[in-house]
Amino acid sequence: MTIAVPKGALYDGSAGVLRAAGIDVPLDPGRKLAVETDDGTHVLFLRPTDVPAYVEFGAADCGIVGADVLWETERTVCELADLAFGACRLVVAARRGDRYHEGAQLPTFLRVATKFERSAEAYFAERDLPVQIIKLHGSVELGPLVGLADLIVDLVATGTTLREHDLVVVDEIGASTARFVVNPVRFRAKYAAITKMLARLREPARV
Repeated sequence: MTIAVPKGALYDGSAGVLRAAGIDVPLDPGRKLAVETDDGTHVLFLRPTDVPAYVEFGAADCGIVGADVLWETERTVCELADLAFGACRLVVAARRGDRYHEGAQLPTFLRVATKFERSAEAYFAERDLPVQIIKLHGSVELGPLVGLADLIVDLVATGTTLREHDLVVVDEIGASTARFVVNPVRFRAKYAAITKMLARLREPARV
């Protein structure tokens, strides 16, 4: 069995449920790209955005990835379970002084800074609001502060970063947690092994 594990914010939680399920992944993968555990499980350490591609094309049978990554991908994977860790929210936020969170009128044509282009486009399209999406790769919080954008769409966990920049949540697009995903073909071919792994992963997730 080969499982794709995301580095970064979800790694500690992923390692925790895997270790609790008896899969001896390292607490810190360091610069390793892959390991084979004592029970024969192959573990790939990937950038979160790469997990769906590795699973879709069969380089991994299954993987752990945030729902926010799935919202942004065109890859075809099957989501089998919510593993209930890594909780955060995808939100629309703005400067407190603009008072959009209190119902102030939005500009006729909005500029929205975000890393989450697909999610942002879908949100504003559903509300029939014309927007210009400005795709950024760094800290989007700076956008409203320097006049680049009226709004941002970004992930928040505690909200500390927003508060530090005097930004407030205008609306919530969705809640994200870690999800267990599989390659559809591999799921049929390795049904017993994958469902056994899933059962082992879900038990510690409920503790």
